[in-house]
Amino acid sequence: MTSVALRRRLEAARRTGPVLLVASTGGHLEELVRLRGRLGAAAEHCEWATFDDDQSRSLLEGERVHHVGYIGPRGYRAAVRGTLTAVDILRAGGYSAVVSTGSGIALPFFGAARAMGLPCHYIESAARAEGPSVTGRALSRFPGVHLYSQYPERSSGKWGYSGSLFDGFERSGAPAVTKAPSRVVVTLGTMRTYGFRRAVERLDALLPQVCAPDVEVLWQTGSTDVSDLGIDGRGLVPARELREAVAEADLVVAHAGVGSSLVALDAGRVPVLLPRRSVRGEHVDDHQVLISRHLDERGIAIGRDVDELTVEDLLAAAGGSVRASAEPRPFLLRA
Repeated sequence: MTSVALRRRLEAARRTGPVLLVASTGGHLEELVRLRGRLGAAAEHCEWATFDDDQSRSLLEGERVHHVGYIGPRGYRAAVRGTLTAVDILRAGGYSAVVSTGSGIALPFFGAARAMGLPCHYIESAARAEGPSVTGRALSRFPGVHLYSQYPERSSGKWGYSGSLFDGFERSGAPAVTKAPSRVVVTLGTMRTYGFRRAVERLDALLPQVCAPDVEVLWQTGSTDVSDLGIDGRGLVPARELREAVAEADLVVAHAGVGSSLVALDAGRVPVLLPRRSVRGEHVDDHQVLISRHLDERGIAIGRDVDELTVEDLLAAAGGSVRASAEPRPFLLRA
């Protein structure tokens, strides 16, 4: 095909072709799946490019999916190799635009798409509350790429704000008078390097003041050592078991990670979110502080620093509920 013919084909595709949704598996794919229904016309006719694993086969069952060789975080050599695959997919698909939530898979597809003159939209992960990821910073140097943060506080310069993953949830009525919780889930995530001992000690002191005498507490403690606290902590609770426990819980307390927050919100719970602090050696940065504050301001979580957590906070969370928004705001892609 001549360059003139290819250019004409691409120009026609921009008006009529499907949108290609691109994401690495894991949280990036889950976020794009959740946001897809809010992309308006872009969601009505789309195809996917991602890695081939159990998650993508489950989430995208029945969709048209192009599987790409794995590109790990900062996997620049793999990204270069993936460019040839991206070019083949983009040329054959006749796409009108490319939308991605990252991570490394976005680089080869956006590089190829911009070379072909296709519109590109990059939505930074909701986990990146502190600022753009490595992928986001790299793509900010690509001319013509539309960039979106999911936090209005981070919208400036090249970065716009069109909505958030959390627009899909809203507080359900006023807090109810609740009995003492008899089922509690505490999840500190599954981070292998950083413990969160401060949160465990605080909750160990407060929960007996709130809960029923026969309370059952599921502690997912990650790498936090609780061997001397008399707590039956589990480093890793399988995802399905954790979701079932959260759905049955009267009270959910979590570190302020996006994944843990979504598990609670999906179950209709108002979680107590405790942000990890970098100065305490609990994380690499303080992005969980903004996540906790953001969801607290929305009224769908109670965000507190560990040292400020009170009995009243725990009771308020146990008496609250969240529901899925009937019509979450559209996520408008810029022209």
